[in-house]
Amino acid sequence: MHIGIVTSEFPPDIGGVETYAFEFATALVTLGHKVSVFVHKDLPIAPSNKSFNIHPILEFSRQIDRKHLINIDVDAWHVMNAVHSWLTLETNKPVVVSIHGNDFLNPYPLTEKPIISNHQALWRIAKYLVPFEKWLGRRRTKSMLHKALPKARIILSNSVYTETVFLQNFPECTGKTLVAQVGVGKAFLSSSFATQSNNVTQLLTVSRLSEPRKNVDRVLHALEPLAKRFNLQYTIIGDGLYKTELEATAKNLGLSDKVIFLGRQPIEQVISKMAKADLFILPSSTLPDSHEGFGIVYLEAAACGTPSLATHQAGAIEAVADQESGFFVDEPTIDNIQKALESFLLHEINFDPHSCRNFASNFTWQKVVEHALPFYS
Repeated sequence: MHIGIVTSEFPPDIGGVETYAFEFATALVTLGHKVSVFVHKDLPIAPSNKSFNIHPILEFSRQIDRKHLINIDVDAWHVMNAVHSWLTLETNKPVVVSIHGNDFLNPYPLTEKPIISNHQALWRIAKYLVPFEKWLGRRRTKSMLHKALPKARIILSNSVYTETVFLQNFPECTGKTLVAQVGVGKAFLSSSFATQSNNVTQLLTVSRLSEPRKNVDRVLHALEPLAKRFNLQYTIIGDGLYKTELEATAKNLGLSDKVIFLGRQPIEQVISKMAKADLFILPSSTLPDSHEGFGIVYLEAAACGTPSLATHQAGAIEAVADQESGFFVDEPTIDNIQKALESFLLHEINFDPHSCRNFASNFTWQKVVEHALPFYS
């Protein structure tokens, strides 16, 4: 079959949905299917990919993108973000939708946003129209989701938690959902374990630094007293709006010699750092309009033999096996994070890298794709 994938998130951008879209497309090709991926026109495309065709033609506007997509010869569509489910209203071909959490809780991009400010005749007042476009686009996009999602062939959820939240918000989609979960890349599962213990305890976070709910700042505050008692190093991989602020926080807390900000790194470097780390840390909060739908990064760390410290909320509960591939704080307060880290640093809690990897190996992209295949026909 020829599957057309429409996605807002795709490498080289970094994130869980980016990983999902790329790995899903790769798994389809591995199973013998032809895949065409449609992404935003401004996304830089890595020339090394030869598994599938990538078409940077989208503007994330239904009004514009329908002209690009509606006549493309595919057997089925798979959209990787709920906001592109408008395709169900424009085509008779099967449309499968993958949902992740924030894509339907706080829709972005606003694919139903009207295009008013670009009109040449309105150039004098264009800047005043932008806030109105965004407000109207948000209302229209949310309305579209309630019309389009029930028409999907199937809605694949990345976790039981995400499915539950989704059906609370979209009860009209009852009977249309299936928990397909996520997978972990082969590169992580084939990484080499660290051959010896670190003299300096290596702590690691890999995350986009654009969402306060990731609580990297709270980890820094939790480490302030611990850094005076334990020999440790905390590495943060990722970039985003709050990176400069977090760097300033580390400096103000006197942690400049204990914390390293590496910014965005290639996947090979991420795997290397994960394999060498003693503990991966990402105690995310759950907000009304944003949550950790699953947390592929916890599986990636486990695949490298590294346990995680997470919050016992949302999809992280399914992504981390308690006492097997990691442990939890009930609420991501500074005090709770500090106590959990202290317990780990005192070796009151220990993990076997092989147990971590064994848990991660239960999650494969082929399993995820096989959930979708019957609904493409």
